[in-house]
Amino acid sequence: GIKVRGISRFYITSIAPEFNLYMMPIQIDPENPAMPISHPTVYSIYLAKKLGLFATLGLAEDTWALNERVIDEEAFFEQAMLICDERERMFKDALQKTRKGVVTTVFDTTDRVQHMFYRYLDPTHPANAGKDTEVFRDAIARVYERMDGLLGEIFDLAENSSTLLMVISDHGFTNFRRGVNLNTWLKENGYLHLKEGTETSGDWFEAVDWSRTRAFSLGLTGMFINRKGRERSGIVEEGEEYEALKNELIAGLTRLEDPGTGRRAILDVVAANDFFDGPYRFDAPDLLIGYDGGFRNSWECATGAVTPEVFTDNTKSWSGDHCVDPRIVPGVFFCNRAITCENPNL
Repeated sequence: GIKVRGISRFYITSIAPEFNLYMMPIQIDPENPAMPISHPTVYSIYLAKKLGLFATLGLAEDTWALNERVIDEEAFFEQAMLICDERERMFKDALQKTRKGVVTTVFDTTDRVQHMFYRYLDPTHPANAGKDTEVFRDAIARVYERMDGLLGEIFDLAENSSTLLMVISDHGFTNFRRGVNLNTWLKENGYLHLKEGTETSGDWFEAVDWSRTRAFSLGLTGMFINRKGRERSGIVEEGEEYEALKNELIAGLTRLEDPGTGRRAILDVVAANDFFDGPYRFDAPDLLIGYDGGFRNSWECATGAVTPEVFTDNTKSWSGDHCVDPRIVPGVFFCNRAITCENPNL
């Protein structure tokens, strides 16, 4: 019995022969938020009243609308630029209002456009089939030019004051041509088992037999061991059995070769226990997969499906990615002060 307010944006995709109207996912209205989306709560209301409504969804650019071809590249690019406009207005307002302290803003337009337009940089990309390969060939360059212009403005502003300016990215980008279904590889190698009479499985391990499964993959870079005491139907004992299986998987995965290209798909596999510490380590993936450029967990593997083939072409518009070995996609660090350490990082 409650009412909540949402906002959306509409885009006419065609008028004839049929009228088609695309609507973005409904988002929380920042001027009348159904729940706090800023701190203090009044800040989103202030921004909306002063600068106008703005996108509030975590990943506001509708990448899946373009993946599913509900909208085209022109509509997506325009959407991304509108959201970038909103972010820029909020950033400049915060700079103007903050006399002392820290202002930090995330500009994610470069990320979204590289994800969706990377195929334009690779004429042979599988995602190019049946799609435009010319009109938006410069989309990524256009976004970088735009952000470079903003950086120029802010550098000039900082140069005329005592303001310290840092530009930090958490990753770069690479091609995503081939999807790898680690669950299928695990099945082929006897680590994951399906229920009797099934050769494949739908999302969320629909047909997996947990009583015989020792490892599985979920998400974009992680592999989990079916550990007793952590997983509901865990069968792998801690200690020697766990360590032996972990080492066996690492050895097998680092030899994994794509029959379609003859390339090794994985540069490195990291055992989380050996490299990370912290209160949530036990809940994290046991192995982190460091893919080489061009490869990534397949869309089906990310949602826990088991498909007929380990390797498949990535034909979606989402053609660039960074869920690979971090050495392939290093971030950048710019600063208007001398950097005193050899390897600055987040």
